[in-house]
Amino acid sequence: MTRPRVLAGVVFCALLANALLGCANTLDSLGQDPDSNGAADSGPAPPLGALTGPASYPNAFRTLLGKSDVEISAKVEAAFAQLFHGDPITQSIYFPVGTDRAYIQDVLHGDIRSEGIGIGMLVAVELDKREEFDRLWTYAKASLEQRTGPAQGYFNSFCDDTTPCLDPYGMQQFVTALLFANDRWTSSADAPYASDARALLDALKNKELENGGAALGLTSVFDATTQLVREQPTLDHAGYTRSSLEMPAAYELWAQASADPFWRGAAAAGRAHLLAAADATTGLWPMRSYFDGSAVKGSEVFSPQAYRTHLNLALDALWGTAGPNQTALADRVLGFFAAQGLDKYGATFTLAGVALDPNREQGLIAVNGALAVAASRANRAAFVNAVWTQAIPSGDIRYYDGVLYLMSLLILSGQFRVY
Repeated sequence: MTRPRVLAGVVFCALLANALLGCANTLDSLGQDPDSNGAADSGPAPPLGALTGPASYPNAFRTLLGKSDVEISAKVEAAFAQLFHGDPITQSIYFPVGTDRAYIQDVLHGDIRSEGIGIGMLVAVELDKREEFDRLWTYAKASLEQRTGPAQGYFNSFCDDTTPCLDPYGMQQFVTALLFANDRWTSSADAPYASDARALLDALKNKELENGGAALGLTSVFDATTQLVREQPTLDHAGYTRSSLEMPAAYELWAQASADPFWRGAAAAGRAHLLAAADATTGLWPMRSYFDGSAVKGSEVFSPQAYRTHLNLALDALWGTAGPNQTALADRVLGFFAAQGLDKYGATFTLAGVALDPNREQGLIAVNGALAVAASRANRAAFVNAVWTQAIPSGDIRYYDGVLYLMSLLILSGQFRVY
């Protein structure tokens, strides 16, 4: 059934997007970023450090469902094959362009989002699919990256159906995927994963320093005081965020790679926000919330935008970086859905748990399964089994369901690894 779906981000007017494209470059003549005092850096940035992950990764499909490694590998490969190389009309979300580029498309809305390309890159590097990874990143740099003006180094996307925006979610996925690619495949002149990652890291944190302030209302993605992610990097979105944008496990890796303590602070701030924004009874997160965790008026709904939050908690658990009370929060969320009926719960709820949309959503089923990695509930295997038994997403809403399904498969198979 076809129905509208609202995804990551909020309105960023096309007029502002066009204005940003046309503005003059605000970097200094040497292309160096200013430091906190406004002076140019004294030299090139040090090389990125290698990433270190946990000694082992939980494999929920094996430990909770008793599936063999052969069965698990076949499950993951089948999903990748269909969603990346299946029938372009009904199955694939990955579309090659020419000899060296490809994009992930939201086939329902007919647009290309940094969210999808970023997740596609993560899936590709985790499965050692370098051609697909390089094609996606080449496309992103050629077609989505802002090359001049105050937004230089940011990436265009679409949010709230077909509204142009600068979506922090996709850009954060780019950074993590590039760090993994640098460690797994090694950077080179033709594949400058490390320098690309460092440039984007710098933009996310220091855009206002580069521009000498909020030029044309544009800000850094990360708020310097709270170390939380703004919903969008504009003054209009300066005081609030979304739970799905707070990715503490990724920030731990950014801290390792860059040796910048800011990112470890961002990880701690993100974990605190995920706890503060969750409803005390259901554990559900609002569509958007202020930095103190309170819901923004009109956003007091758990909807598809928040589904990705489950993955943030799951990765923190999978990589052994979760903070106190995150297991209890995961148990609270799964407890709510268990009470609705594992084969009955719908797609959208008030924060108090009143169902607003009774339709089943494959994406929500997938991320609830992934969240079981962070939980301790006795019935968590049932959520994992629901992912194992569902079909690979297809049809006109396969984009969002598909990217969440792929991410969840990697988490539940222990294949979402630090490289």
